[in-house]
Amino acid sequence: MENSTSLQQQLLEAGVHFGHLKKKWNPKMLPYIFAEKKGIHIIDLNKTVDHLQESAAAIKQIAKSGKKIMFVATKKQAKEIVSECAKRVNMPYATERWLGGMLTNFNTVRKSVKKMQSIEKMLADGSAESLTKKERLTLSRDKEKMEKVLGGIAQLGRLPAALFLVDIGHEHIALSEAKRLGITTFGMVDTNCDPNKVDFAIPANDDATKSIAIITNYIIAAIAEGLTERQASKDEEESDDSHNENETKARRLEAEAQAEAARGGRSRSGNTAGGPGAGGPPKRRVPGNRRPAGGGGNAGGGRG
Repeated sequence: MENSTSLQQQLLEAGVHFGHLKKKWNPKMLPYIFAEKKGIHIIDLNKTVDHLQESAAAIKQIAKSGKKIMFVATKKQAKEIVSECAKRVNMPYATERWLGGMLTNFNTVRKSVKKMQSIEKMLADGSAESLTKKERLTLSRDKEKMEKVLGGIAQLGRLPAALFLVDIGHEHIALSEAKRLGITTFGMVDTNCDPNKVDFAIPANDDATKSIAIITNYIIAAIAEGLTERQASKDEEESDDSHNENETKARRLEAEAQAEAARGGRSRSGNTAGGPGAGGPPKRRVPGNRRPAGGGGNAGGGRG
C-alpha cells in the first residue's frame, strides 16, 4: 500500500492528473475524472495507479514470454523519451511517423528494412567505393531517411505481441492496425479520448513530458523485470538439464559397471564347470600298490 501511495505522490508531482479543457472531454472518460478545476478536468490518480499497475503486470508477462512490445509515440514531446526508454530494454519503437501498413503490411515493411540494412552494409564494407561520389551520396541520404522511420523496427523479425501508445487519439492509425490484427494494446489516455478503444487504458496527461516520462519508465521497469525473470528461468532450466544429464551419465556408468561385474562372474563360474572332470562326478582313483583281489591266484599257483 505504501508503494502505491508513493507512486501516487510521484504521479501528482509529474502532473499526470491534469486533463484537457472541459469542453474537449470525451464523456466515456467520466469514470476516470476526479473533478473539474478552472475549466480543466482533473484525472483521478487512484484510477491511474490501479490501471498503471494492471498494465505493467500484463506487459511484464508478455516480456517474460519472450515476445516484443512495440512503443508508438510520434508526438514531438514524447519522441525522445520513448525511443530512449525502448532502446534500454531492446524493444521496437516508432517515434518519427507511423508508416501506413507498418503492421498490416508487415512483409513489405520488412523488405524496406532489409534494403536499408543492405545499403548500410555496402557503405560499411567499402563495396560502395566503386560507385560515383553522387551515387554514394544518394545512397547515404536514402539510408538516413529510412533509418529515421524504420530504425526502431530494424530488429523486429515478426509482428509484436503488444503496442504501447502514448496518445491513442494521435496514434489512431497504429491503433486501428493493431485492432485488425488482434494485437494487445496499451495506451496513455487523456480526458479527450475514448478509453474503450484500447485493451489497457492508463488515464493520464499525455501532453506533459514529465507525465509521459514517468508512465513510460514505469512500463519499461516492468518489461526489464519480465526479461530478468525470463533469463533466470532459462539459467535454471539449463542447470537442471546439466544436472539431469550428469545423473543420467552416472546411472549409465553404474549400469555398465554392474553389467561388467555380472559378465566377469559368469566367466569365472564357466571355467570351474569346464575344468577337469567336467560333465559328471569325479572318478575314484585306485591306489597303485593295491591289486584287485582276483589277481592273487596266479601268484599263489606259481609257488605251489
